[in-house]
Amino acid sequence: MIILLLLITPIITAIACVFTKKHGISKYISIAGSFIALVYNIYLNYNIYTYKTLQGFNNFFYVDALTILTTQIVTIVAFAAALYSAGYMEAELHDCRISEKKLQWYYFLMHMFIFTMLLVCVINNLGVMWVAIEGTTLATTFLVGFYNKKQHQEAAWKYIILCTVGITLALFGVILTYHSAKGVLGEIGYALNWSDLRNVADKFEPHLMKLAFLFILVGYGTKAGLAPMHTWLPDAHSQAPSPISALFSGVLINCSMYGIIRYHILTSKCVGSDYSCTLLMIFGLISVIVSIPFILVQKDYKRLLAFSSVEHIGFIALGIGFGGMYSVYGAELHTFNHAVTKSLLFFCAGNLFLKYKTTEMENIRGVIKTLPVTGTILAIGVFAITGTPPFNIFVSEFLVLADGFHSGNLFTIVFTCVLIVCITLIFVGFIYNMYRMIFGTPAGDVPKGETSKFTIAAMLFLLFFVLIISFYVPPLLREVLRNIYDIVRNA
Repeated sequence: MIILLLLITPIITAIACVFTKKHGISKYISIAGSFIALVYNIYLNYNIYTYKTLQGFNNFFYVDALTILTTQIVTIVAFAAALYSAGYMEAELHDCRISEKKLQWYYFLMHMFIFTMLLVCVINNLGVMWVAIEGTTLATTFLVGFYNKKQHQEAAWKYIILCTVGITLALFGVILTYHSAKGVLGEIGYALNWSDLRNVADKFEPHLMKLAFLFILVGYGTKAGLAPMHTWLPDAHSQAPSPISALFSGVLINCSMYGIIRYHILTSKCVGSDYSCTLLMIFGLISVIVSIPFILVQKDYKRLLAFSSVEHIGFIALGIGFGGMYSVYGAELHTFNHAVTKSLLFFCAGNLFLKYKTTEMENIRGVIKTLPVTGTILAIGVFAITGTPPFNIFVSEFLVLADGFHSGNLFTIVFTCVLIVCITLIFVGFIYNMYRMIFGTPAGDVPKGETSKFTIAAMLFLLFFVLIISFYVPPLLREVLRNIYDIVRNA
């Protein structure tokens, strides 16, 4: 029942927002709906802590530790995005960039986007999961092109075309998986239920499963932003409203990676872990390497953050590919850390845009003097996202890198060494680009002061998670991460 309530909440919120004509009411409906979903997920989390797995509606829904980590990310970032949207979109409305009517549809699309991401996580059937991932594309295309200017429309077209091609390739992976399962389970309704497939995956036809995983990795990897299928991501993330950019980078790419991990577990049980782990490591390292030159020479701060997402999703894929206890634990912890930190940075980016009316880094100086709270949080976020000790991302990166060296596998050790070099270059690029923005001399014509209490509240909410996990991983999260490793290992 709690799973159904979790799914229904964003739908009701979306409908209520679209029928409410005043922003002063719709923003509170949006915040309340997101908060209720967060509360439901906390309750669901404690149930998983007790029972390990939950199934409902004749096994249509399936929830385990891997599900819970992703729904945690969805609900936390969604609540922060709803809170941030209340201030950010009000400023956009005040500047006449959008109308009241358009704002109604913004909230409707945002909460339908949240619904599709939650559905991806809790659904048991891999075919319906594919539909839900495609649903995230449909819900967000209009958000990418929300402002209806040429660059926004181009980004929206690029996004929907590339992601649709990717999701079509993933469909071949779903079909091949079903064909493999059909020989064992027969032509029955639950032949694509992940909980049933996992139990018999060792009996699947290995060549078909290898091909299926390759299609899934390329298909869902396109949506996750893995290179070289990442080209839509910088445009979409930079052109969407900042709260949606936060949901893109913090949540959407993780939902796609969630789908890849589900198939990785099936493939590992069928043919052994070496095949899928190697592919994850290769695509992961390519993603990290590809992001470096774009970060080093970047002039647009939202595109800088977008290319950083390409790097971090590659790092997560590498951690899963390494396959050790600490690397899988670290990769999943990194998933959470990156989600809250990158979303926080996109909120900072939104505040910069509202104040300076530009995304060009050359035109922004002295943020910490003009926007004291935003500037301080931005400085913390930059050090956190680059893995500077003692911040949260350093903790998860250290676990993955240490396990890479500890593996004793020459191939893995070489990848780890290259990864350290890449991370160092990215650190240099970020600090060089952001230092001048944060600590330079501000232009005299830029008024001082923060834009909205709502935006600051949203940023402080996410900053809490960034700081707390820098020094302490709560027992509930530790248990979830250990259970995820057990799920992956028992493949």
